[in-house]
Amino acid sequence: MPLNIPILLTWSRILMIPVFIGIFYLPDTTLSLHHKHLFSTLLFAFAALTDWLDGYLARSLNQMSAFGAFLDPVADKLMVAAALIVLVNLEYVGALVAFIIIGREIAISALREWMAQLGSSKNIAVSMLGKIKTTFQMLAILFLLYHEPLFGFPTHEAGTVLIYIAAILTLWSMIYYLMLAMPQITKKSRE
Repeated sequence: MPLNIPILLTWSRILMIPVFIGIFYLPDTTLSLHHKHLFSTLLFAFAALTDWLDGYLARSLNQMSAFGAFLDPVADKLMVAAALIVLVNLEYVGALVAFIIIGREIAISALREWMAQLGSSKNIAVSMLGKIKTTFQMLAILFLLYHEPLFGFPTHEAGTVLIYIAAILTLWSMIYYLMLAMPQITKKSRE
């Protein structure tokens, strides 16, 4: 396993997950709800920043590796799943929305693994639609974690709208990836 700055940043995202979740289990006498919202939002924002930074550094420092390419999306999916589970537990997000987003991530990860085994992984490479979905999803989670109005801006309401848009984009992108993979699925089902 190579150890370089991009991979260390990716590991830091994974190691942040228990801290992120643990914030909400602290007694309100230790950390007020306002501070739980604030610190969880800052941790999630830091994780999102390291996601961008590790990819940028891997490319610019020529430190890309197969392990890093594997670990990076795993760290992303774990952090998003942890955030959605926390948000469902707090009743800031409906379980159905969380299921759609987490379920799609599992399904598309499995599809990509299967396509890679067939040597067709480039057929379902990350698309612009996937990137747009991720942007809406990350903004929604940040707003929902903060939950409180910010300088009069209704973060919870904005986050709710964005998470529904993200869920629709999630389903749309899943259908898009399945359609791209359909020729291989059809071919393999005939064998």
